Amino acid sequence: MSIKLVAIDLDGTLLNSDHEVSEENKAAIRKAKAQGVKVVLVTGRPLKAMLHILEDCGLTEAGDIALTYNGGLVQWTQTGESVRQITFPKEDSLDIYKLSQDLGLPCNFIDLDTVHAPPYPEGKPSQYPKVMNALPFEPIDMTNLPEEFPINKIVYCWHQEELDEKIKEIPDIYRERYNLIKSRPQLLEFMPKSIDKGKGLDLLSEILGIEVADMMAIGDQENDLAMVQRAGTGVAMANAIPLVKDAAQIITKTNDEHGVGYAIEKYVLN
Repeated sequence: MSIKLVAIDLDGTLLNSDHEVSEENKAAIRKAKAQGVKVVLVTGRPLKAMLHILEDCGLTEAGDIALTYNGGLVQWTQTGESVRQITFPKEDSLDIYKLSQDLGLPCNFIDLDTVHAPPYPEGKPSQYPKVMNALPFEPIDMTNLPEEFPINKIVYCWHQEELDEKIKEIPDIYRERYNLIKSRPQLLEFMPKSIDKGKGLDLLSEILGIEVADMMAIGDQENDLAMVQRAGTGVAMANAIPLVKDAAQIITKTNDEHGVGYAIEKYVLN
């Protein structure tokens, strides 16, 4: 097995239950990088929300790259410069906002620098500030959007029990138009149809000249499934959902047992 790139999810994968990167995981990542293996963090978060993690892992040097917004944005981590970016057109943002109103769920729009907060349903403020604190929240008037309104990701963030019931009411046409992924129990994410973490690996292949067959992808949740399936070597955490485990060739240890470091040590390092 010759692995030239390791793509790693964050929550439930690289991060333990305390939302920290263990010393064991850091050491394995640094060893892999020293041997010339590309290590790429792949997340739904914006870059600003993971800079401290990248720094902890030694992944903010020249040539280091990250996949953010579930593969919709490829950035050099040292500068934040965008390499590739896929965004929603204005009409799609309006469409997804109307759906949120029909469902009675709070909605937020996220771009590179801001979380936009349109009017929420009465008595239902978004729970997203509890999830995302790296970007400022700014109110926005949905009746007077600028013509150029590039949005990277749209989210509905609400209490899990009600959110799950409302998801069942979403018409199939929305799943045909967009990628809908639950990345956390209380968080539903909308992305352009051309975006998922698996397609993000294809982008990395084009940019870095590394075959997808020579990549390892490690994850635990539904939004990691596409990259675990797409990579030459798919790895599921022991704490992963059954869907991801079924798709993986390898099941490593849990995120609290340094499962990322274990997989790198066993299958990547010489």
